[in-house]
Amino acid sequence: MLTFKEQWGLEMALDVLKSQNVESAIWSEAAKWIMLYGPPKLQEVMRQASNIATKSCFPKLEAERYTGSGDPCYDIEKIAEALGITRQEALEKMSKMEYEQGIQHLFDASETENIQ
Repeated sequence: MLTFKEQWGLEMALDVLKSQNVESAIWSEAAKWIMLYGPPKLQEVMRQASNIATKSCFPKLEAERYTGSGDPCYDIEKIAEALGITRQEALEKMSKMEYEQGIQHLFDASETENIQ
């Protein structure tokens, strides 16, 4: 079975994003792939768009800490509340994403920095 990273390539993901006739789930997967594995400049553009979307859809959800690379970190309780799910469900979803993407999404406070 191919990993999420292996399922896409840059050209394919960009073609999907440009298409006006693609299902939203496929478009979302292509955007996620670029955000995680695309060239650094495109990753930054996608992170900025993601931050704007998060603030728009979840205005009460605020980053509480940041990773060493500057990515925002949110309290898992507040994520669960914003999504209308339990803390355990939120942890399970995040753990599944980590496994499928091979990228850390859950951080201990000792791995992050305070907001200045």
